Amino acid sequence: MALIVLRCVFVLVAAGLGVQLIQSDALPKEPYVPWLVIGGMILLAGIVITVDMWARKKRLDTITAVYFGLLIGLFLTYVLKIALSPVLAPDTLQATWVPLILGMVLCYSCISILMQTKDDFRFIIPYVEFAKEIKGLKPYVLDTSVVIDGRIADVVDTRMIDNQLIMPQFVIAELQAIADSSDKLRRGRGRRGLDILNRLRSDPKVDLVIYDRDLPQFAGQPVDQKLVLLAKHLEGKVVTNDYNLNKVAKLHDVGVINLNDISNALKPIFLPGETLEVRIMKAGEESGQGVGYLEDGTMVVIEGGRNHVGESVAAVVSSVLQTSAGRMVFGRYERNGNDQS
Repeated sequence: MALIVLRCVFVLVAAGLGVQLIQSDALPKEPYVPWLVIGGMILLAGIVITVDMWARKKRLDTITAVYFGLLIGLFLTYVLKIALSPVLAPDTLQATWVPLILGMVLCYSCISILMQTKDDFRFIIPYVEFAKEIKGLKPYVLDTSVVIDGRIADVVDTRMIDNQLIMPQFVIAELQAIADSSDKLRRGRGRRGLDILNRLRSDPKVDLVIYDRDLPQFAGQPVDQKLVLLAKHLEGKVVTNDYNLNKVAKLHDVGVINLNDISNALKPIFLPGETLEVRIMKAGEESGQGVGYLEDGTMVVIEGGRNHVGESVAAVVSSVLQTSAGRMVFGRYERNGNDQS
């Protein structure tokens, strides 16, 4: 309702400006001129309102950068105009056009600089800070492996994560390189990662930002080190399922969200002595061991299961090993899963 009132007032103001133009002596006194002027002003107001309604998703940080860039550019232009006034002769072509050219260049430069550094430069405006807190206190920097894994999209769909997601440009470049690989498996993984990224970008409720700036400390660093440095620079956290990156980030005192840890925390807990049924898929590393997998991907190592590869067997849980790399269940063979005796 407030927007409707604002737009109606805007149209009335445009019509009022048209009346003011008609009453001035600058226009010819033809009978059709008043209608053209008022109609033109109302049409202009309608175009502005249409563009405003069409561009529904407006970023406050970008708009703020434009506003401040214009103000700083105009202020610098005014200062330079005063400084150059002794050099520029009054009432000449130079005195008219030089400030206009300076204003154009300075306004563009200030807006461009602020738009490229808006993530680093915080404007002290209560509304901007309030809007930032709504999206979470710390941004989450996505790793290559976590995008290829794909579970991050499912986690985001649950709306459990409301923080801003940062996708570095160098990670996208790595995904493209993997997608263009000659190896069929790597190529499929890379394309899956790009599909997951497009899925996140197409969700209007996900605040995903492509970070395309190169920090000075990035020079000569591998991708994992760049991720850690970027997260530290943005005071955010790294989202990954890479065990080594997890360790490196902790060495740099950077927060880490490991999807494997989240997945393990949500998996059912197996206690020693419980019985579970699993299909043995292959032989284990040790003599007599068989290896199977539960539906959620948990590896189950079964003592005495080597001779039952390809069969569904019942196993008694003896112990559970849980790490950031995943969860492993150890058990011993009890009987064939189809044996009811």
